[in-house]
Amino acid sequence: MTKHIIKWAVLGLSASMLSGCALLGGGGGSGTDTKYVARDVDTLYNAAKERLDRGQYKIAAALFDEVERQHPYSPWARRAQQMSAFSYYLSGDYNKAIESSRRFLSIHPGNKDAPYAYYLIALCYYEQISDVTRDQKITEQALASLGEVARRYPNSRYAADAQLKMDLVNDHLAGKEMEIGRFYQRRGKWLAATIRFRTVIEKYQTTTHTPEALMRLTESYLALGVPAEAKKTAAVLGANYPGTKWYERAYDLVNKHGAT
Repeated sequence: MTKHIIKWAVLGLSASMLSGCALLGGGGGSGTDTKYVARDVDTLYNAAKERLDRGQYKIAAALFDEVERQHPYSPWARRAQQMSAFSYYLSGDYNKAIESSRRFLSIHPGNKDAPYAYYLIALCYYEQISDVTRDQKITEQALASLGEVARRYPNSRYAADAQLKMDLVNDHLAGKEMEIGRFYQRRGKWLAATIRFRTVIEKYQTTTHTPEALMRLTESYLALGVPAEAKKTAAVLGANYPGTKWYERAYDLVNKHGAT
């Protein structure tokens, strides 16, 4: 879905491009295309577009950057900024894609293509999300950027996909909290574990991790010697997730510890 949206948007950006002009240097190597040579904007832009179509994304990005440098006051400069960001994104150079998109937004904050720029920034963070055993700083950045798309442009073609990805990111962040909570449990650090599980329940309550978090919290309360809190937590689990394995485990734990 994401790739379709991006491709659709970029086709919109380039649909009105000029008819084909011959590339300088023909089909030569990257040095021929990207070294500094003063070129008219039509030829330079089409050289970049040709490289993009061939899948030579880094060369395309460099050429789009050259359009902006050589013709900063041309209407093509704005388009080149976005096409440069898109090319960097396709090449996997997310930092440069973000930098190009932010430069576009700083110069053209109210442009009709601003939603696309915000969405591309969000995608760059989203596609760098690492597994739950690693630091989740980029995951937080992805969530914030996706939220900005949904908040600023709720009626845009990007909003629904941004919201879907936000749900997935929240589930991922909840998974990180669960990973840390279970780590503390294995080491008998029950108070620290309860903080993590409560975070899942309070901050990520709509995620798939909530039932397990409630069961783990029941375990932790029993280990801390507060059966009344364990009973309350198990009751919440039973009311919201009856019939799940997590409720069965919590119920058995409470009964075993005589907290019924």
